[in-house]
Amino acid sequence: MDGSTPHGHGGHDAAHAESGGHISLQAYMIGFTLSVILTAAAFGLVMAGVMPASTAIPVAFALGAVQMAVHVVCFLHLTPGSAKSWNGVAFLFTVVVVAILVGGSLWVMYNLNYNMMPGA
Repeated sequence: MDGSTPHGHGGHDAAHAESGGHISLQAYMIGFTLSVILTAAAFGLVMAGVMPASTAIPVAFALGAVQMAVHVVCFLHLTPGSAKSWNGVAFLFTVVVVAILVGGSLWVMYNLNYNMMPGA
């Protein structure tokens, strides 16, 4: 026997896993560590009260945006050089749906607040 698998891959799966075809545990740990640091930074910023609210809120949102980027790259594996264009299309669709849901919810709540206030 030549050492090939019953499917005729010849050890292709092991070579594929070691050649970077799959994300390593180290990449997941880097993503997890960055996520924990960014979460702790935003939480600490707000709880410590080191900035006025007018500054802390945009900084917390910026930290959240960076954390979303870390999740997209480290856990969803959507990188600019990704050869799978459907991943990008699916991600864009998800962003649009979430924007519509959040924007619509805020719009409905604002209108309810405006129309239901006493003396309006």
